[in-house]
Amino acid sequence: MTSHLVTFRLTGEGSGVAQTIREEGSPHVIHTDAHPAFGGHETAPSPLAYALAALTSCTQVTSQMVARDLGLTLGKFRVAVDAKLDPTVLATGAEGVSNFTRLTLDVNIETDAPEDRFAQFSREVERRCPVTQLYRRSGVHVTTSWTAKAPALQEII
Repeated sequence: MTSHLVTFRLTGEGSGVAQTIREEGSPHVIHTDAHPAFGGHETAPSPLAYALAALTSCTQVTSQMVARDLGLTLGKFRVAVDAKLDPTVLATGAEGVSNFTRLTLDVNIETDAPEDRFAQFSREVERRCPVTQLYRRSGVHVTTSWTAKAPALQEII
């Protein structure tokens, strides 16, 4: 094991299906509520929405790190995710796996990277992104689409 591990410690408190989560050493607080299909009241995003948000955000963070390593310049991002969940295991206790069955990630990035470098970049982001790997290694069928867009021209004043 390496001594370069980053530790995350979180605690959650709540009642019913709502919870407040705090990360040790951080001023940030996360509030969750279950999706209405699971008894929630939409007072906060559901844990499943946060799990998918983690994928979009981690993709962007990892992209910045990989771009730095490859010497690429990135502009604005648009990351969208569409996920399918069969709720029968979670909601009724049916046999099976309580996980997303399929997930589609659509990434649009402003960059002037040539096509071959952009392809290398996107493969490396998927390999290095911990959340992408978490989903893939848990058996979720992950489909990705990466699109490079020319950077927007700055208005000259």
